[in-house]
Amino acid sequence: MDPTPAFIQSALIASSNSPGYPLTIGSPELRDAMRAWATDVVGVTGEFDLLPSIGSKEVVANLPAQLEVKNLLYPEIAYPTYLVGGIMAGAHNRTVGHDSAQWPNADLVWINSPSNPTGRISSGSELRAIIEYSRKTGAIIASDECYLNFPGRLDAEPPQSILRIANGDNRNLLALYSLSKRSNLAGYRGGLIIGDPALIARLKEVRKHAGLIVPAPVQAAMVAALGDEVHVSEQADRYIKRRAILVPALQSLGFVVGHSDAGLYIWCTRGESDLDSVHFLAELGILVTPGRFYGEAGNRYVRVALTATDSQIRSASERMMWKSQS
Repeated sequence: MDPTPAFIQSALIASSNSPGYPLTIGSPELRDAMRAWATDVVGVTGEFDLLPSIGSKEVVANLPAQLEVKNLLYPEIAYPTYLVGGIMAGAHNRTVGHDSAQWPNADLVWINSPSNPTGRISSGSELRAIIEYSRKTGAIIASDECYLNFPGRLDAEPPQSILRIANGDNRNLLALYSLSKRSNLAGYRGGLIIGDPALIARLKEVRKHAGLIVPAPVQAAMVAALGDEVHVSEQADRYIKRRAILVPALQSLGFVVGHSDAGLYIWCTRGESDLDSVHFLAELGILVTPGRFYGEAGNRYVRVALTATDSQIRSASERMMWKSQS
């Protein structure tokens, strides 16, 4: 992992004397910072509210139970915690593809763009169709946008938030964000929930009684992080350069890259079992994640992370190129 920017560390340290209880809804300074970031960076308009979260995983795991969901849909290739959250809520859980016209009725639908693990970006037309699905069925759409800040190329069309596409009508829409990768704050556990004020009000009541409160020093660090986009652009550039190094190396070994248009991962296959690909790369000292971890539809793919250091990325690429020539 890359280091936490020094100015964010300083904000945490300066707020370390925190004997009082922090606010579930966030300090006034944090609420101002979250709202400014939501409008200026994410592009949210209309009426909306927001909450800080203890990273994003706790929201993914707890949201179905907090909203008393009975029927849940999630992507067929997806972060496994979507399913775990549904199981914890006692919901009926079903995977779906990208075409929302084919989706059955549900209480809650998870979408994820850019996707973990594939890096696929949902198009504007797909997001508009999902919003229309929500209007027709009354389903809540929970959009996991944790990798929104990381396009695959600097000249590429950036991923868009469903809240931007909603054009001010945020009914039944929630979006999740994490500072773990955006600002290299994985150890701090800081994230945001933004969207429909009525849904945020429901979550606020549950979260304050459940003790799901971001510690005050972390709230101060979040204020600093959300107020600066320079470090985010620098991190995005790192991932773009790492992707440009690793993709040709993987292709030299016969891997075909699928999607991987944005985010932190390369999704690829050699047309064999994912476990065979894992073993093949492990022989080169390269650890990747088998695609079956994200659903049976991924059992011939592997996920390659871009979160190693620049020197580790270069070393892995050199080993793959050597193997392809031997």
